Amino acid sequence: MKRILITGALGQIGTELTAYLRKQYGKDNVIASSRRKRGDESFFETGPFEILDVNDAQGIADICKKYKINQIIHLAAILSAKAEENPQQAYNINMNGTYNVLEVAREAGIAVFTPSSIAAFGAGTPADNTPQDTIQRPNTMYGVTKVAGELLCDYYYLKYGVDTRGVRFPGIISYETLPGGGTTDYAVHIFYEALKNKKYSCFIKAGTFMDMMYMPDALKAIHDLMEANPEKLKHRNAFNVTAMSFEPEMLAAEIRKHIPGFEMSYDVDPVRQSIADSWPNSLDDSCAREEWGWCPKYDLSSMTADMLQKLAEKLKIKQ
Repeated sequence: MKRILITGALGQIGTELTAYLRKQYGKDNVIASSRRKRGDESFFETGPFEILDVNDAQGIADICKKYKINQIIHLAAILSAKAEENPQQAYNINMNGTYNVLEVAREAGIAVFTPSSIAAFGAGTPADNTPQDTIQRPNTMYGVTKVAGELLCDYYYLKYGVDTRGVRFPGIISYETLPGGGTTDYAVHIFYEALKNKKYSCFIKAGTFMDMMYMPDALKAIHDLMEANPEKLKHRNAFNVTAMSFEPEMLAAEIRKHIPGFEMSYDVDPVRQSIADSWPNSLDDSCAREEWGWCPKYDLSSMTADMLQKLAEKLKIKQ
């Protein structure tokens, strides 16, 4: 029986992943955790929740023992733009937190999923159709911690046999939870502003391509990889996964098919723009497709239509 601990469960991915996995394995078998309680109180009524700081290794171990955890999905992290505001804190949480999770997993025989990111790439990385195995020289603290995390997870598998797995997520688009300080956040904010005000000021300049994924596909990627036959996993960690690559004007044009009067202007944030410029335009996810059957359901068109419909219902806005 799966007994899963999710760290960072109140973040953009964590809140939806908790609900998704509770449907798969039962609410009492998925334990959500975060440094503090925040957000919708109804979340805490759906299943077990624990206060947990990932820098507290003993706290991780205690929760794993209490619930007989056999799988940790380690999502707790400070994202790209926020990490540049406080790189010291980002290093502490992103690196030491990952190390603590891996140490507990080593001692207790627990499997670990740790997401990496397109931020793990940088100068010298091929920008188009970026290969699974290639140069990784990021120039952000978030990117540095993600590359180090990838290598650390590989090390714990090779040295200690810890069942570590992970993917490199692109930008994640969701109508349920707002993102928490990433460079791709514009691709979520734009939908809210399109529905509320029929206009949006974009902090990423036109022509900036980045890989993206709709949340249902992101949740499926985590679940499918953790259920995959380990004998078929040649890479195990940091699989490139993607569903679509677009730049702001392409997304705006797709939105106009549903909201004809939508207007977009630009107020470029130099920090986030410089981060975006260091990332790939598109990823080659053929290894994920070959090794564990990765196949996204949503493209730009279907994602936009579903996102606008679901978000309008959530915001009680008639289209």
